[in-house]
Amino acid sequence: MTHSSDNTAATADHPMVGVLGGMGPDATVAFMQKVIEVTPGEDDIDHVHLLVDNNPKVPSRIRALIDGDGESPAPAIAAMARRLERAGCDFLVMPCNTAHYYWPDAQQAVGIPVWHIVERTLDRVAAEMPNAKVGMLCSPALRKIGLYEGFVEARGLTLVYPDDEDRVLEVIRAVKRGAGRAPDTHAAFCDAARDVRAAGADVLVLACTELSVIRDALDDSVPIVDTVQVLAEDVVAAVTGD
Repeated sequence: MTHSSDNTAATADHPMVGVLGGMGPDATVAFMQKVIEVTPGEDDIDHVHLLVDNNPKVPSRIRALIDGDGESPAPAIAAMARRLERAGCDFLVMPCNTAHYYWPDAQQAVGIPVWHIVERTLDRVAAEMPNAKVGMLCSPALRKIGLYEGFVEARGLTLVYPDDEDRVLEVIRAVKRGAGRAPDTHAAFCDAARDVRAAGADVLVLACTELSVIRDALDDSVPIVDTVQVLAEDVVAAVTGD
């Protein structure tokens, strides 16, 4: 692949990671913060070169997939991928689980890899907890579209969802409108976690990046795998070799 010659382009020694962001903005910032936190660096120059398209104007995934009356996000996501490729990125990530319904649109739009957050998350779960029953904390859209179901059988995992998925959706919407720290939001989030634990979950997966923003509301009575954390750790490992 030929990169542009300006000083924003990556080099073989310093790859540039493109981030399809803004879905939502807080989740994108949380991902960037985690990349910084897990990077083994002593100075600025040791950190990962991220090029972020923090685009909150991508049409709503919830309206498109749950309400059924929204514009498809696919063209906007594909356009973001093309912009990041043209800017010289070596590979792309998308810190939004639901948006991975449109992952094929992003990958088909570019000639560089677009990482898949679901596969990476379930690979981590399967490696650390073989044959686990996975408690899904996520947008109801994920279950509706079967986003995780397509990847669990080959990994020997099973899924369990909260009884009241609409309650989780309200938590996600609260984070998007800046009310993620409200006591009612935390209480609803914890109730959903208790639901899936009671159903026998061996591990909780935060399969919505908005939920990563309020990860600290949950206790550690069962292991928690945060998709944003997994993505950040994998990016740092790929770039730094650690």
